[in-house]
Amino acid sequence: MKDVIVVAVDGSPASLAAVEWAVDDAVRVRAPLRIVHVVDRFPYEITKFPDPGLGDHLARTAARILQKGRETALDRNPGVAVTTAILEGRPARALCQQAGEAAELVLGTRGMGGFAGAVVGSVSMHVAGHAPGPVVVVRHLPEPARGEIVVGLDDSPACRPALAYAFEQARRRASSMRALHAWQMPVHVYAPEIPYDMDEIRTAQHAVAAGLLGEWREEYPDVKVIEDVRCAHAVEALVDASSGADLLVVGSHGRGALGSAVIGSVSRGVLHHAHCPVAVVRGRT
Repeated sequence: MKDVIVVAVDGSPASLAAVEWAVDDAVRVRAPLRIVHVVDRFPYEITKFPDPGLGDHLARTAARILQKGRETALDRNPGVAVTTAILEGRPARALCQQAGEAAELVLGTRGMGGFAGAVVGSVSMHVAGHAPGPVVVVRHLPEPARGEIVVGLDDSPACRPALAYAFEQARRRASSMRALHAWQMPVHVYAPEIPYDMDEIRTAQHAVAAGLLGEWREEYPDVKVIEDVRCAHAVEALVDASSGADLLVVGSHGRGALGSAVIGSVSRGVLHHAHCPVAVVRGRT
């Protein structure tokens, strides 16, 4: 099932935008689309007075949500191959399992339903931080298309899966790719007794970016690459660049206290504030 694109729906406008995004990507890679809805019975199972009709109500609601998702997909592109499925369990766990079996997982945010919250929902954030492979979080689709993919560039191991995904997206879309490397001045520059050379620091940062992109330029010679090296906070720079992009791609750097995967601060920041869909890409084990 690794060639399938999975999109989660909860009935919100953002989740339907996620369906449209997923349809477009499925068509680009000639992959089937799987639309899923997660039924979480847990909040209803702790009541003192159980409702015997609740199961039927949840099933009917799930069926309506999936039908609307299917209609949205076929309206977007009648030729896409679509299947639907109702999943049961805690949404974050169920969606992480789906991500492990799919080429990518797409979900919306800012809805009022099962996997969206006040800003970026806790489930969206959890899935982006834990699921293997690309997780694309969609608020809305940029219209019209802008013809640019932005990828956050750094020298950590987490950058490689993000770069691979970003280059593939750029090639499929015939888009340019902005590789953005944001750096901040060393703390000691504010101590006047310690000498530093800003030109030397800038030159070194440009060299880092060029070195990271070298092998990818060779593998994707048809992708126009814009090296964007800025002295700025990474979140601020990426959010700014996202205003002119169709997709912002970042790696997931965070680690929990016991070594469990969590989302990094940069990924968290751009998910909250980016102006376009965001792909958080974790390597697969």
